[in-house]
Amino acid sequence: MRKILIAMLSSALLCAASPLLAQDLEGDMDVLKGALRTVEKTDNKAEMVRALSDMRTAASDAKTHTPDKLDGQPADSPEVRDYHAQMDKLIGQIDTSLKLANAGDLAGAREEAKKFAATRDEGHKKFR
Repeated sequence: MRKILIAMLSSALLCAASPLLAQDLEGDMDVLKGALRTVEKTDNKAEMVRALSDMRTAASDAKTHTPDKLDGQPADSPEVRDYHAQMDKLIGQIDTSLKLANAGDLAGAREEAKKFAATRDEGHKKFR
């Protein structure tokens, strides 16, 4: 009986938390910003891998949203495709950094992460 009750409560909590897992674009950008700070400062492999993984998840989710500047644009418009390409570029950079971090090359991962800021600035200039 106790196992059934625990399973029911767990299911209810998971269903209630599901909307919280999907963020809006601003929330995704906040995750990217905070995780980048962690990547830049940490010397702990597990912490860096976790931050980079969080960044990848947030960037992938951000790609599913449309910036306010592009509201009303068709999904296949050049501007929206450019936004998706920008997010793909960031995801690729995160993947490269994550691969280095997983291999234990934290300095290399941090060096690759320096490219994130340039990509961010470029994206903000176009889409913010």
